[in-house]
Amino acid sequence: MSRSRNGTESAQGNALIINEIMACKTSHPDNLMAKHFDANYYRNLPSELQTRLAKICKSGAENKDSGLGMYAMSPDDYDVFTEYFSKVIKDYHKIPGKINHITNWDLSTQQDKLNQLGCEDGKLDLTKLGLGKTSMRVRVGRNLASFPLPGAMTKDDRVKMEATMVNAFKKLMADPAFGGNYYSLTPGSPFKITDLEYAKLVKDHIMFKDMADDKYLNSAGISSNWPYGRGCYVSNDREFIVWVGEEDHLRIMCMKTGTVLNEVFDRLKNASVVVEKYADKFARSKNYGFVTSCPTNLGTGMRASVHVKLPNLTSDGSDAKAKAVCKPLGLSVRGLGGEHTPIGADGTVDISPSARLMIEEANIICNLYEGIRNLLQAEKTAGGQKPLLKSTAVVKVANKDSHKNVPAGPNQIKQAMPYALAASGALWAFLCLKS
Repeated sequence: MSRSRNGTESAQGNALIINEIMACKTSHPDNLMAKHFDANYYRNLPSELQTRLAKICKSGAENKDSGLGMYAMSPDDYDVFTEYFSKVIKDYHKIPGKINHITNWDLSTQQDKLNQLGCEDGKLDLTKLGLGKTSMRVRVGRNLASFPLPGAMTKDDRVKMEATMVNAFKKLMADPAFGGNYYSLTPGSPFKITDLEYAKLVKDHIMFKDMADDKYLNSAGISSNWPYGRGCYVSNDREFIVWVGEEDHLRIMCMKTGTVLNEVFDRLKNASVVVEKYADKFARSKNYGFVTSCPTNLGTGMRASVHVKLPNLTSDGSDAKAKAVCKPLGLSVRGLGGEHTPIGADGTVDISPSARLMIEEANIICNLYEGIRNLLQAEKTAGGQKPLLKSTAVVKVANKDSHKNVPAGPNQIKQAMPYALAASGALWAFLCLKS
């Protein structure tokens, strides 16, 4: 009887979610989950798969302002529900044809692009763009294939997954190339830290914040069971960090102050290989690359961003002009605290390449370098003066959920780039004349 009652309650819960989705189709047509939801497809699924799909769609149904509105719950969701997921993924990532993602970190395969950028030696040196020592951070999202994705994990799953990673971190801590420590938030863990220690790590931008304030993650179940199964590994030089138990099982990141952009990408590649070797196989999809909770991050699982001062392009107190320049370059503009946050008082904005799927890692780093170059040129044109040689930028790579970003494709970027730069220069020439 208990099983029957649970089945009835599950069916009723599913029905409520489906009703919300159907209403959302009309009220929020930009919600891609609702836009592509097919009631006939859902009804023809076995009841078990109906329940799985309803949970996948729950966040977007409860938060109708979502740009995408779906979170995978199992590494195989993208294959099991491929008919539905593929429509949403193609729409978001602007991919018209077949999806076949290729992973490639090898910059030598991009020699023509490197020559075009004036980096024939393969070094994407920021000093060539007028930047001095630069704080660089790169990070990707990864999930272990042997566990449910965070939205479907129980407290026991989270603790077991953390234990798997602790065994891997012990090997890293014993390796002179890494060393360091693991800091756990899980009650009873031998690596448990105090609340004050946790607050200090958050303040130092080493540890992630409590996810309870994120309504999208709450609805998806990703932030459940806090703080069990959460923690972070930090290497001895504090230049290699792994978050455990955030939006994805792992956020693997490297950071360094320097001028050669690809150094941090190379270290991230090598460190990711080591983590997978010591921990467990990462979840991958034949067509979509690395599996992530949010479909926006499929493929590379990477997000790249640059904190750069643009006082001329932001002189009106907004990032509108910077966005006009960046969009055709395939770059997104955000405030210093992320999406929907204000720009810095000194004109500092967050710039990031939008594409993650159907783009190789080697392409991302080249696009980032090219985007910085073109943006600084636009800034120079806007102010009628050269950028300062000792200006600095902070380069970060992440896969933080992007609810509303829509990346431009390579052809759009190539075709629109000269027009965007020309329009930017013309606009500012006009404004300068008026003043």
